[in-house]
Amino acid sequence: MNGLGRGQDQDFFIEEQVRTDRLHQLFRQSFSAVFGSYLAAGMLCWLCWDRLDPRLMIGWLVLLAGSSLLRLSMFLQYFRSPRSERTPQRWERHYWITLVLSAGIWGIGAFAVMPADDRLTQALVMLFAVGMSVSAVSCYSAYRYMTMVSMALVLLPCTLWLLFQPSKMQLGMAIAVLVFSSFVVGASRKLSEALETAFRLTREIERAHSISTRAAQTDELTGLMNRRAFFDKAQVLYDQCTRTHQPLCALMLDMDHFKAINDTYGHQAGDRVLRQIGQVISASFRQADIHGRLGGEEFAVLLPDTTLEVARDIGEQLIRAIAGLSIDPVHGLSASLGVASTHAVGDDLQHLMNTADKALYRAKAMGRNQVAVAS
Repeated sequence: MNGLGRGQDQDFFIEEQVRTDRLHQLFRQSFSAVFGSYLAAGMLCWLCWDRLDPRLMIGWLVLLAGSSLLRLSMFLQYFRSPRSERTPQRWERHYWITLVLSAGIWGIGAFAVMPADDRLTQALVMLFAVGMSVSAVSCYSAYRYMTMVSMALVLLPCTLWLLFQPSKMQLGMAIAVLVFSSFVVGASRKLSEALETAFRLTREIERAHSISTRAAQTDELTGLMNRRAFFDKAQVLYDQCTRTHQPLCALMLDMDHFKAINDTYGHQAGDRVLRQIGQVISASFRQADIHGRLGGEEFAVLLPDTTLEVARDIGEQLIRAIAGLSIDPVHGLSASLGVASTHAVGDDLQHLMNTADKALYRAKAMGRNQVAVAS
């Protein structure tokens, strides 16, 4: 894949991560909204119990209780689900449905209980409705349109009714609510954009850090771990095998007559050989194994939970795979390999690697293109 294609894939991946981050933020922020919504309705009914129809208030609270339980059930399912399943594709629609239902019940219920001739109670109902709309900004800030929809469902029924009443006080309340809402809509847009920018910057920084970390640990020519990364991970693996009493084998591999390849065919041909060796090594071992280029034409592999006999067989297979390579114009490639085991050495990582290195030189002394096992 060319650089443009990789860049597009990375941009798409970041966009998906940002969408997921917004979803996580939405669920974290709005969990308390379920209780706040019901508490606000309950307080309003308590304050106006003697002024409003109790049957309407009880019916409103029952419907709100049902929608609140539905939303709580959705929240519990979300937080109990595996993190890999908390995706916008799966949860955004569910959230929209419960939000529209809950906000609609709140707005229509407030309109239903509002008295036609009690200005004080009307003002109190509108005060609570405005308070609910303000809470929507903080609860749904990651999704601007959720903020706007929830505000509209809560405020519009009562506000539109007030607009068509003959009293100047009622008209003034409605106009004040609409003016206030316009400012809130503008603020919600800026807040939503700021959150999305923050999410995107965070993900881009994480990607840049991951790329730089990988570059610092990777040998540019072969794609294997470089010397420093190899020994860092090798020490961790060595300590793990020591704690669990598992055998650990080390393979040290060195290309035969590599200087002659560079002198005869040039360094570009030598680089092609090393790249092919890197590909063979990458394809020859398990995910639990550690392999890297230590420098020049020297490579190392650590095989956890592997006996010396199995490691020797693996080394011989690797030698045959290298001998079977044909990299024009270079022919007749071969490599020598030394094998050592912690059960045979029982000291530390450096001792293990040195022992495998000595076995490697013994393989070269015996004629190259073979495996020597540390005694």
